[in-house]
Amino acid sequence: MPYVDGFVIAVPADKQEEFRRVAAAAAPIFKEYGALRVVECWGDDVPDGKLTDFRRAVDAKEDEVVVFSWIEYASKEVRDAAHAGSMADPRMAAIGDMPFDGKRMIFGGFLPILDV
Repeated sequence: MPYVDGFVIAVPADKQEEFRRVAAAAAPIFKEYGALRVVECWGDDVPDGKLTDFRRAVDAKEDEVVVFSWIEYASKEVRDAAHAGSMADPRMAAIGDMPFDGKRMIFGGFLPILDV
């Protein structure tokens, strides 16, 4: 059964190219450890909600853009092993500082129930 890790973060708008560079450096490492697909999406139409929304979820500041990302794996077991391996890989540390506040990232693992 496929498995998906989902992420939402706030990135300073003027750091888009730096974020893209970091994401492009990390993606092949994730894939080497078992990711089937790595997708990074720069917020383009992220409306404010009445009760909650993506911006509030990550406490996005006025000068920040919401980024929605996911990584697909063949199974949760593959994801667990890939996560452990990629986080321990020295190439990840060599990428350098992230251009966002990781404490405001929301993430989780998901089992797809519909994929058409």
